[in-house]
Amino acid sequence: MKKLLLPAAFIMGAAVVQATPDDLKPRVVIMTDIGPADVEPDDNESAVRLLAYADRFEIEAICTTIGWNCDPYPEDWAVYLDRVIEAYGKDVHNLMKRSGQESFLNIEEENGKQQLGYWPSTEYIASRAMMGSRRAGIGVIGEDNDSPGSEQIIRLLNEDDDRPIWVLSWGGSNTLAQALWRLQQQCTPEQLAAYLHKLRIYTITDQDMQYSMRMQRDYSSHQWMRREFKDDLLFIWDESAWLNQNGLGVQNWDKYASLIQGKGEMGKVYPTYKWGVEGDTPSFLHVMPNGLNNPDRPEQIGWGGYHVYALSPDSTTYAWTNWHAPVKGISDAYEKRFYPDEFSDFAARMQWADTGAGNVNPDLTINGIGGIAPINIYALPGQTVTLDASASTDRDGDNIRFNWWLQPEVSEFSVADLGEAPVAQFLIPEGTAGKSIQIVCEAHDDGPFTLPAYRRIIVSVLPQAMAPY
Repeated sequence: MKKLLLPAAFIMGAAVVQATPDDLKPRVVIMTDIGPADVEPDDNESAVRLLAYADRFEIEAICTTIGWNCDPYPEDWAVYLDRVIEAYGKDVHNLMKRSGQESFLNIEEENGKQQLGYWPSTEYIASRAMMGSRRAGIGVIGEDNDSPGSEQIIRLLNEDDDRPIWVLSWGGSNTLAQALWRLQQQCTPEQLAAYLHKLRIYTITDQDMQYSMRMQRDYSSHQWMRREFKDDLLFIWDESAWLNQNGLGVQNWDKYASLIQGKGEMGKVYPTYKWGVEGDTPSFLHVMPNGLNNPDRPEQIGWGGYHVYALSPDSTTYAWTNWHAPVKGISDAYEKRFYPDEFSDFAARMQWADTGAGNVNPDLTINGIGGIAPINIYALPGQTVTLDASASTDRDGDNIRFNWWLQPEVSEFSVADLGEAPVAQFLIPEGTAGKSIQIVCEAHDDGPFTLPAYRRIIVSVLPQAMAPY
């Protein structure tokens, strides 16, 4: 039996291939039906959390637009987004202390590609707030439905930037549908397909309609996009994570009242819930660059749930979704498992916003490889694979505890319990050539809020003939 301690760098014929970690932020476009606290408090809440993570996302646009409670969207409701941005401007200098940032780039540089860890200026965030579609449904798509938001999406698609653009819909996605309709009029099919390949959408249920009409799926422009662009547009339709986010938030509201509300200026504009708490937050939790999942692979569990490609709730079109059994039960269990982590992570950031001091997350290094990009390992049947996280660090000097686990939904075979030590070992079973498993290294420090860190490892088993020696 061969024992293999996998090297940290790629050498032709060796057992690890590690792509250069991408140190740029993921690009996001937000569609929000933000409004008064007695109508849409959850969008106000999610907007606060989003800006508490402005160092993790390149916010390309925040579009105020229609939702279940507003068709047409009242233009004066956009002031509630302005309030959150203004509060961010008062907190950002405290938040910058978290990463040691001392100043902002000029606005031209901010409009370029932003590095992970960079806190943008209030001027930049405010420049990305704009109106999207004010009316709902496929019936309004056409010549009279362009908006600053739809025009911004087209502008972003034409930038010289290979990163995908994630459209995260807290309300309806009519603004995106309008942009795609406009591109249909202007482009060849090949050009349109290239644009679509740069887009991703994560929609919190389907809100391109009034709430009373929510089962009239053919009314929505969402169905049109899933049908019209089914081969080219990655479309995630969540029907699990948003419900858990709402419900678990209500159950744990005392923690929000004590650890979020009133913490910094953003905490002061974080309203008390009406229907549920932060139902829209899973849209950007899915894209969160924390090492747990690759957002382009919705079957990899992340903070935004678990999704498979299947018939959608309209019984007509297909999407990455989790509304049906057994997928909804699987997603539900993971969402409840990770809820304490994602709340504690947020609470720690709000402490930074309030005081300019606090705890930060551990940094995982596995087999000498730092960062958050997935680690790809190639092994042979009968080999022992060693995963060594003992070089991981914590900036605050906190102790780190580990938990290694396998995600069975994306694994084609199983291995023995991986344990909770810094080093995990497992034997590749015979008869597994051509198969793969996915393992997560989950870590927590022992500082305030016991902050998490993750790293995904994908182990692919090669045929014996491909052995590097």
